[in-house]
Parts: sequence; structure tokens; C-alpha cells
Amino acid sequence: MKKLSLVLLFLISMSPAFSQKKEKGWFSLFDGKTFAGWKVNEENPSTFSIEDGTIKVAGERTHLFYEGTVGKHDFKNFELKLKAKTLPGSNSGIFIHTAYQASGWPEKGYEVQVNQTHGDWRKTGSLYGINDVKENLAKDNEWYEYHIIVKDKRIVIKINDKVAVDYIEPDTLPADRGLKKLSSGTIALQGHDPKSVAYFKDIKIKILE
Repeated sequence: MKKLSLVLLFLISMSPAFSQKKEKGWFSLFDGKTFAGWKVNEENPSTFSIEDGTIKVAGERTHLFYEGTVGKHDFKNFELKLKAKTLPGSNSGIFIHTAYQASGWPEKGYEVQVNQTHGDWRKTGSLYGINDVKENLAKDNEWYEYHIIVKDKRIVIKINDKVAVDYIEPDTLPADRGLKKLSSGTIALQGHDPKSVAYFKDIKIKILE
């Protein structure tokens, strides 16, 4: 019994080290309890709340921007992983290479779509308005994983390990593209409309060279 207890103690003591090794290079952006490191814009801040360790999005248009210390919230090349869930008919989004705005749809960077059954035909995994996906790669009421990889001029978007988009930004962009291009910036989550309810959790990032 004593030997068994010692073995169990050893395994327990080793498990955190294994976890840290497994997650080496990844930084959590959401602690599951507070909005520490995040800043909601001025439009409708009550759209965002924390529920059961998740970020719940439900209400009028609003955006929540990461403004924390990881990477000084200015990411260029990175991998972003998070889990998302939507209720039927809901629309949301994940912005990359963006910047805080007090109101309106973010003008800087790209939006990655979160939508299974909303009226918008652009589905989850779309690089919104740039490289769109018509196929449903996820289901409402179920958690699924987003994996977004940005490296130089390339964006790869995976849903549950399936590649939805593999986009290379051209050197010359249309004149009307404005700030919707790769540069560097922060991450933001979208509150789209009062009928849309979405959840996000396990938000983490790995900074690449």
C-alpha cells in the first residue's frame, strides 16, 4: 500500500510538468473567470458576459478586443486556438490583425466567420468576404475547435482539424480593401445582433517568428 501511494504521488507530481511541456509556447488569453486583458467597446458592453467559464455573446452589435500583456496584444505571425459554440440562427466572428474601435464593425484586419445556420451564406471557417466557405463544417449546440494560423502572407483556418481555408494574400490588393489586410494587431470577438448567441472558451495563442 505504501509503495502504491508513492507511485500515485509521483504520477500526480509529474502531471503538471507534462501539461506544461505539452502546452509549451502557448499562452492563455482568457482565464475563464474574468475579462482581465480584454476591453469591450462602447456600443453595447452588456452583450458580453462570463457564463460557466465561457465568454457568452448575446445582444446588440459589440466587439471585445484582447488588450492584455501577451505579445503586447500585437500579433503578426501566430497560431490561435479556441473553442466556439453557437445557438441556432446565430452569427459571430473572430477578428485577427485588428485594433480597438469604440464602435462600428472593425475596419482593420480580417474577420473569420462563426455561423452555421444564420441567414448569411458565409459559413464557419470563412475568411469573411475574401475566401468564403459555403459548407457547414460544424453544428449548432456543439463545441468545435478553431485553429487559425497566420504566417507572413498566408492564413490557414481549420475547423476540428479540417482545413476550411488556405489563403495567400497577394502582393497587390484591390484599392477598396482599405485596412482589411495582413499587418499585425490584436484578436477580437464579435457580438453580431440581438438574436445571435455564441460562446467561446479555451482561447490560447502561440507566437511564431
